[in-house]
Amino acid sequence: ENADWIREEIQDFTQQSPLNSLDGQGGEKAWDQPMVAFASGADPIFLQFKQDIGEFYWTPLETFQRNYPDENVIAEQLVVISWVLPQTENTRKNHRKTKTLPSEHWSRSRHYGEKFNETLRTHLASWLNNQGVQAISPYMTPDWQEQESENYGFASNWSERHTAFAAGLGTFSLSDGFITPLGMAVRLGSVVARLPAAVTPRKYQNHLENCLFHSRGTCKACIKRCPADAITEEGHDKVKCKEYIRNITMKFVEEEQLGFPVPSCGFCQTKVPCESKIPGPHTQCG
Repeated sequence: ENADWIREEIQDFTQQSPLNSLDGQGGEKAWDQPMVAFASGADPIFLQFKQDIGEFYWTPLETFQRNYPDENVIAEQLVVISWVLPQTENTRKNHRKTKTLPSEHWSRSRHYGEKFNETLRTHLASWLNNQGVQAISPYMTPDWQEQESENYGFASNWSERHTAFAAGLGTFSLSDGFITPLGMAVRLGSVVARLPAAVTPRKYQNHLENCLFHSRGTCKACIKRCPADAITEEGHDKVKCKEYIRNITMKFVEEEQLGFPVPSCGFCQTKVPCESKIPGPHTQCG
């Protein structure tokens, strides 16, 4: 079934809501036009995620059943709606100039922009509910929480990046970011709904295909860009990354920018070839 009406609602809400702003009140926009895609709730990839990440990880059916325990539903009846919210050119331009401390644009986007993303998740689920479609945003449910994965360290019950990967929206990067057709300077969101919808095909062969380092052994721009030295050819050190944010950038945002702490960083998402697109094979790096 054609799901353009859902895509249009996400895009219209993003376009029109005053919450999509760097001050949360209708100022300069936090996000450009979103990209939307769909995965089947029965896609076996969700079980692969669970096996790979940990038993705590929810499949679409599990998260749906947790929220609609009295419903008799099977995975084939569910669709996962996933979206990409791209940073604006102005936010990216401001952030490109920074080296060790985040731009105020980025900090505002990280706080007010993600608040809007939360509102979008809640809005879409309730908008669908109002039309008689059962829907929930797993990330916004009270039992969503951070978890510890034996294989990957910091994890959670539901990952917006893995969901976007399942929905054909992109692949992972050396820095653990997510490279979409709109680049890596993005935030992601999703809703699970009981609805027949056309599924978006995954056009990539593996989960690292869009990253120049992984696909061609070139680039490494994100390694140079990281002020925490948390990215190497071995990958992304989540502990180093988190410590830099906790000890350096959050304090900086509180004391110098917004008056409250925000986990703002995002250096690896800007001034890199994958900032706003999937880089081509002949892209110059660094």
